[in-house]
Amino acid sequence: MLYAIIASDVENSLEKRLAARPAHIARLRELQAEGRVVLAGPHPAIDSNDPGAAGFSGSLIVAEFESLTAAQAWAEADPYVAAGVYGQVQVKPFKQVLP
Repeated sequence: MLYAIIASDVENSLEKRLAARPAHIARLRELQAEGRVVLAGPHPAIDSNDPGAAGFSGSLIVAEFESLTAAQAWAEADPYVAAGVYGQVQVKPFKQVLP
């Protein structure tokens, strides 16, 4: 089943985010190689694809996991969690309608 991982950054997270990004992306690439990622990306803190120093306010990942428990465990092990980038992470079942 698909699950949405909705994460919110703590204030002034950009430096921590940039430091942990390679490990975060590596985990996402593993899911992608397994054909499990529908989409993944950050929420710019301002209305721009390149927010610069404004940074990001969080992230959204929609991916396939065997269960809600498995999705939650994967989200909790994210390098952004360990680095203190995310202040809150919510995992919810997701039903894809389009495309």
